[in-house]
Amino acid sequence: MGIFHSINTSGSGLTAQRLRMDVISSNIANAETTRAQLNENGEWEPYRRKLVSFEEKNASFHSKLQNAIHSHSNHAGNSGNGVQVNEISEDEEPFKMVYNPNHPDANEDGYVAMPNVDPLQEMVDLMSTTRSYEANVTSMNASKDMLMKALEIGK
Repeated sequence: MGIFHSINTSGSGLTAQRLRMDVISSNIANAETTRAQLNENGEWEPYRRKLVSFEEKNASFHSKLQNAIHSHSNHAGNSGNGVQVNEISEDEEPFKMVYNPNHPDANEDGYVAMPNVDPLQEMVDLMSTTRSYEANVTSMNASKDMLMKALEIGK
């Protein structure tokens, strides 16, 4: 474990949470978009909500084995490597059907397929993401302060 390990770990969390904020913002911005992409039949489909999933950085079997070997040999704790975005996937929840016969995308019954984005859920996710981002900033600042204090000891 290097001197900057905690700062790098917090930095990876900041990067991942920032991407999650961007995806949530995109979801909110497209909550009313009825023509987001063409399907295989050549018809327009509404915007489909995007989801972000995280995983531990360097989560391969080889890296886990190496961490286990090194932590066992020098009795150090098994510290993480940070986080990274695993994938950005689409929510497969069905579209909401809203009755609006005057809408240009209404079907023959007067219903419009609306995106599967719930603005309230997106705001809750955004608040959670913001709190995680702030926690990573606090952790990074604490690590920076400890390193500065360690440098002052040498004066």
